[in-house]
Amino acid sequence: MKHYPFILFYLFLNLFIYAFQGTIWVYTFCFILFSAVVVWGSFDIQLGYFVNSFTHKRTRIKEIALTFDDGPTEFTPKFLDLLKEKNIKATFFCIGKQIEKHPETFQRMISEGHLIGNHTYSHSNNTGFLSTQKMIKEIRKCDDAILNVGDIKTNLYRPPFGVTNPNIAKAIRKSHKKSIGWNVRSFDTVVNDEKKIMKKITKKLKKGSVILLHDTSEKTYTILVELLLFLERENYSTFTIPMIKSKNND
Repeated sequence: MKHYPFILFYLFLNLFIYAFQGTIWVYTFCFILFSAVVVWGSFDIQLGYFVNSFTHKRTRIKEIALTFDDGPTEFTPKFLDLLKEKNIKATFFCIGKQIEKHPETFQRMISEGHLIGNHTYSHSNNTGFLSTQKMIKEIRKCDDAILNVGDIKTNLYRPPFGVTNPNIAKAIRKSHKKSIGWNVRSFDTVVNDEKKIMKKITKKLKKGSVILLHDTSEKTYTILVELLLFLERENYSTFTIPMIKSKNND
């Protein structure tokens, strides 16, 4: 279903070219438009342009998933304290080098029943330009850190920045991972106003939503406090991302 808009778009381009007899300016226009769609598909994980990702749960009840990226950090223990107080389980997508930097916090995540996902070893700013082999290395090196420090394995993977492309899609398949996205993005790493962030979250919230947060700042901790109060008032429960078995082979 996710690919239907792109199939229709492709058919539209062909009809457009045919209608105008394929003149050079038409080809140029179509190339620019198609490139824009590809870039859009690369940066919006919900579209499933290059790889299908779990972005929400189909459910009739008021439940959401809290997911945290880029930890563990020095702020993570406060997040864990709050979640423990509220008896809430979350899904943490961890960076390998951060696991090695904060092993005790990572082990606490596991012991307190939170689910763990792979978020690459280094979370490189050049993720979108890495080859398939380098992406596989990033994923497997993070897997090693998860196993060595936490003594667990995971098939959950979240692409850094939510960026996908053919190389990343192939790396996910060859690593036997399930891509996990979101449908509520808080932008808590780029927006400073806590009220604006809360408004972004609550405005988009719906049954089965997967919320993207980061356990990397005092600001987001404050937002989490308010968000949990909101969820309690609105009678939302929480779920963790399901461990979906990959059907892909090398």
